[in-house]
Formats: sequence, C-alpha cells, structure tokens
Amino acid sequence: MGFPKNRMRRLRSSAAMRRLVRETSLSVDDFVYPLFVREGEGLKEPIKSMTDCFHFSPDTVAVEAAEVASLRIPAVLLFGLPGKKDDIGSEAWAENGVVQRAIREIKKAAPQLLVITDVCLCGYTDHGHCGVIKDGKIDNDATCELLAKVALAHAQAGADIVAPSDMMDGRVKYIREALEENDFKDVAIMSYAAKFASAFYGPFRDAAESAPSFGDRKSYQMDVSNSDQAMREIALDIAEGADIVMVKPALPYLDIICRARQRFDCPIAAYNVSGEYMMLNSAADAGLLDKQAAMLEMLTAIKRAGADILITYFAKDVAKRI
Repeated sequence: MGFPKNRMRRLRSSAAMRRLVRETSLSVDDFVYPLFVREGEGLKEPIKSMTDCFHFSPDTVAVEAAEVASLRIPAVLLFGLPGKKDDIGSEAWAENGVVQRAIREIKKAAPQLLVITDVCLCGYTDHGHCGVIKDGKIDNDATCELLAKVALAHAQAGADIVAPSDMMDGRVKYIREALEENDFKDVAIMSYAAKFASAFYGPFRDAAESAPSFGDRKSYQMDVSNSDQAMREIALDIAEGADIVMVKPALPYLDIICRARQRFDCPIAAYNVSGEYMMLNSAADAGLLDKQAAMLEMLTAIKRAGADILITYFAKDVAKRI
C-alpha cells in the first residue's frame, strides 16, 4: 500500500509522537569519559588542542572522576603522561606509575565508577611508537610481553577493564594469559580491535604527548581502506579473550561499526576521537553549526550504526542534557 493510506509524516507529527516511535536513544549508560593524568599534585591544566579537556594529577583526577560518577556516567578511560620516558616505556608498568596511582585515588573517591585503562607504550617511550624498536622496526612479540606487564600492573592497582590500543598481533592473548595466571580472572579486556591509522588523532597526540618522533604507525594500525580486514581483526581478538571490542575512530567508520554489529554478539565500543570532537567544536566556535544539536546527532549516529559503548569527550556535556 502507498499514499494516501500510508502517510509517514503521521509518525513525525508531534514531539511526543517522535519520542514514542524513536528507534535509537542516547542514554548516560552508554558513555565512557576519557581522562588524561600526568605527574604532579594539584594539577588541572587546560589542554590547548582540546576544548574543555584537562591534564590532571592523580589527586585531582579523582575529584574529576567523582563528578563523572555523580552524572551517572558508568566509566572513565585513563591515559597516562609519565614524568620520564625511555626506549621501552618502563614507567608504564611501574608499581607507582601515574596511571596506577590515579586508579587507586579514583577507587577511593568513586568506588562505583568503572576504571578502564589504556594499555599502550606510545606515551611512555622516548620515540613515541607503540612498541619495542629493533633494527628500526616494531618487534611485535617483544612488545606483547611488555603490554601484558602493563595490563597486569593496572589490574593490580584496581583497574576493572584494561584496553590495549597498540594493534600488535596477539596482544590480547598475552594479556589474557597474564591476568589469568595472576588470578585477575574478572578483569575485562576492551580491545582496540579495529584501530585505523587515522588523520583524526592529531589533538589527542598533542594531549597525550605521544606523537612518534619518526615515521608513522601504518605498519601496525589498520589501513583506512580496509573493511574485511577489520572483521578479521575483531574475530581474532574475540578468540584470544577480548570481552569488548572497539572501532576507532567512530564517525568516519560507521560502516565498520555496522558490519561488526551484524557479525559479532559481544559488546561493541566506538571511540569518538579527538579530531571528531575538535572538528565539531571548531565549527561551532566559528558559528557554522549548533554545537549541542550536532553533538547529539553525531553520537546518535554512532549508536544507530551499532555501538553499545560510546567513548567520547562529550560525555559530561551530554549527560547533563539527557
């Protein structure tokens, strides 16, 4: 049947009608809020490249985390900026490393909040790459061994979820084995399973002080042209023990999120990355669009594509509005 028996505008005739038939709705339960923590005390320093984002010290990040919890956002994702760097990123697994201290402080200030930790070496190495360099190349297996040490250190400090973001082959397996062997069976792994070598990471690399000092990350992060390969990456990580898989970035990769949702039955996270965040903020600052409307539309699109978990710097802002 067609017009006039079917009039699609009937279902758009009022705000109440639109709410009643809405297929996709944002919830505060969807969000993870990223936080940057660095050495020091009493720090809350604006990040120049990222609007309304800050560098915190372990004590002040706990205060911020308590505010996040008060907004009923269920989780934060921690990124660390160490006081010193070396060629293997050894501060990443130090017992009193900056992330480890931040975890303990957050757990005291907001015990109900899930703490997710980024597991990578790029912010801790003096060369800015995500792994151990041997003969000018990233040594995959040697890197995996160190990533397992980082994940274990985070678990020992109280992390609920560890999130390897390096894109080394087999790192989920190394991490899962290390957690199991040390009786951290309940610590979940959220794998950056399909992380693309994207141009949208620029502001984050400034915020995390993690830009590579030479070359690029295209030998380990995914080629932006590949979709089938993303499905293989996700399948392998699930087989190795990932509990949650992530697609990163989100907005330019809605097709990947959609394919993953159709194929896999585990929770799917999508990272609304710094470039997406600042692209919208910059356009709003220039008076080119309505920031709040565009923010909600963008995040709804990511969820509509199939994401269960939205990692976004907009989390606090949206939580105050829905």
